[in-house]
Amino acid sequence: MEAATEVIPKVKRKAKQKWMTEEILNLMEERRCAKGNKEKNEQIHKKVQEKCNMSKENWINEKCKEIQQQRKHAPQTMYRNIEEITGKRTFLSSGCLKAMNGDIIIDKQKILERWAEYIRELFKDDRKDHNIMKNNFAGPPIMKEEVETAIKKMKRGKATGSDNISVELIEALEDFGIGKVTHLLNEIYDTGQIPIDLSKSIFIALPKKPGATECELHRTISLMRHITKILLKIIMLRIRNKIKPEIAEELRIFRR
Repeated sequence: MEAATEVIPKVKRKAKQKWMTEEILNLMEERRCAKGNKEKNEQIHKKVQEKCNMSKENWINEKCKEIQQQRKHAPQTMYRNIEEITGKRTFLSSGCLKAMNGDIIIDKQKILERWAEYIRELFKDDRKDHNIMKNNFAGPPIMKEEVETAIKKMKRGKATGSDNISVELIEALEDFGIGKVTHLLNEIYDTGQIPIDLSKSIFIALPKKPGATECELHRTISLMRHITKILLKIIMLRIRNKIKPEIAEELRIFRR
């Protein structure tokens, strides 16, 4: 056996996932060898899980950055990276689109106009106009602590809107960045007017199957500015804190 061990080469263990590192593979081998020792096996298993979670998160963040850079200049590579992350097959656009009457559109400007028409119809609000209350029921101003809490609750590595300002950038600017965002959000709160730029989103259309020409056969992804997301998160948290006392104890298990 000793001679066989020395002469026969060991089969190198291959990573099943692209984010698995050599360190993780070695730990998995240690865990396999420690099957007879329950305590040691559990300790190594815990370490493997921690390393896997960290490595996978870092890998996904890097891929998201690549996708963001490839959005304009390398769409084919972008689709491959999306498929790699999600595990779902993505398809390239056919380069043309059908109008509402069924005519095929090839002109780029007309394709954009058709997408604008489809998006407006998709998100059309058919609700009746509500009567605007004339009395001023202004609440407390938005505090820095609220902005910080909202930022902490937001996911990292998400694509930015047209301003390319991410929550990570705002967070990196520390007190200066938080202060600027707080001032801007209070101006919106006081005036009741959201700047046009902050209310705009970038829509990306991903075909659900090859050669898709109908708008309905595309998956639309909306890229919203992160400052707008912070404002919405603050509003949501305020509403949640307001209604929390009104929710019966037995129903709170359903609240996310």
